[in-house]
Amino acid sequence: MNRVGIWTIIILMSTGVVGSFFIQLYWINYSLELNESKFDQNIFSALSNVAAQIERMDEIRQSTELLNLYGQKVNIDWDEVARSPFSSHDYSFTVRILEQLFELDSISLLNHNLLMEGGALSSVILQQTKGKPELAERIDPAILDQVLEVEMENRNLRAKYEYGVLSLDDRAIVIENGRFAVNVSDFEASVVEIDDLELNPLVNSRYRVRLFTSPEGSQGELIIHFPDRSRFIWEDAWVTLFGSLIFTALILFCFGYTIFVIFRQKRLSEMKNDFINNMTHEFKTPIATISLAADSINSPSISQKPEKVLRFAGIIKQENQRMLNQVEKVLQMALIDKRRFSLRPVEVDLHEMIEKCIKHFAFLVHKKEGSILTSLNARNPIVIGDKMHIENILNNLLDNAYKYSPDHPEIKVRTQDTEDGVEIRVSDNGIGLSAEARRNIFDKFYRVHTGNLHDVKGFGLGLTYVKAMMTAHKGEIDVESSLGKGSTFILRFPRNFQAD
Repeated sequence: MNRVGIWTIIILMSTGVVGSFFIQLYWINYSLELNESKFDQNIFSALSNVAAQIERMDEIRQSTELLNLYGQKVNIDWDEVARSPFSSHDYSFTVRILEQLFELDSISLLNHNLLMEGGALSSVILQQTKGKPELAERIDPAILDQVLEVEMENRNLRAKYEYGVLSLDDRAIVIENGRFAVNVSDFEASVVEIDDLELNPLVNSRYRVRLFTSPEGSQGELIIHFPDRSRFIWEDAWVTLFGSLIFTALILFCFGYTIFVIFRQKRLSEMKNDFINNMTHEFKTPIATISLAADSINSPSISQKPEKVLRFAGIIKQENQRMLNQVEKVLQMALIDKRRFSLRPVEVDLHEMIEKCIKHFAFLVHKKEGSILTSLNARNPIVIGDKMHIENILNNLLDNAYKYSPDHPEIKVRTQDTEDGVEIRVSDNGIGLSAEARRNIFDKFYRVHTGNLHDVKGFGLGLTYVKAMMTAHKGEIDVESSLGKGSTFILRFPRNFQAD
């Protein structure tokens, strides 16, 4: 897949994820609006029911007080009335009260004007009620608290609330949270002006209903305030929101990981293509040389000269060995990937090994008017390891230092003791490595772009092999490099290695 196709998929997937996220936000917001609307309807309905209950109980109370004034003692279980305000108990009780009143004061009940003035005992009634605030007298705070609590429980409204009763005649809060907010016996001196209650959240609450409404108006309002209203509305939406965020994050993670895998596979595909091209080139040259040498041997002018036949036979053998070495490298990496190799640990003198490897490259380096310098400072260069693989490690690093250096390569090999082993540094004055190259240098098939160096050959397996062998020896490999300033590869061998 080319880059345009990959970025097209990324844009389409990103659009889908972002669109899905905003659709979820829309439905969550819609759910919150529904919860808020349902909450408001429940509250206003609850307040209307409470107001109706308070008014009915006030009617029962006034009727029983009239009976008490006539000498008929009546006791009412207000708790039972508050718990079951919609039962037929209060209505049947009111009928019985009216029947008793008719028997006691039939003249007043039959005379409308006299009844409106309080009946035959109007003077007694006026004396009992004189000087009391009417609204505060008509509502019992304890009963109001109980009725409101029952109504909230019936509607499953568990939010914390505060409530109060506002007198519209006196512009004062008369009942607040189950207690009188004014002194009923001295009401005028205890009234709290509404201007002084601007900080009280009850005053600005949207949840209120009128109390004791008559043609002349309403005496007061029942107000309720919910300090935790937002949290209660969000209570059911939290699960949806949290779930949406979790699943959106999961989708984003999978999306990001998919993009990472796509680019990684694309890079691996490019490296494998480079590997195939390099391998084809590496095999093409010796095959062509072998073919040419074979044709030369078959030539009558050559076949009659044994020395030339031996020369061309030697070329064929040399090129055949070259191809064999390349195949061995590929097969060796396959074995390393499958961990189907075994180490043969012996005592290895690293200084002796370094000197041996340098001899193979000294001629090539000197041919390019370069130099190989050594600074072997390790006092104890003996380590335990596989001799063949350690030699291959050093040959790979020296080969890279030679191949990626300019016309006059300067290669330095240094050793020093560490706390538990020996450190080897192989430095060059080559093209260096970028930050990206340093991250990927040990990946299989990865090759550094060589710029103007067009004769650098290889499969991109050398440093992968070095990394795998250092790991197998329980050692470490690191690289220090800057672009255009050469590279230094650092090998750290443990002194006492034990193969698994």
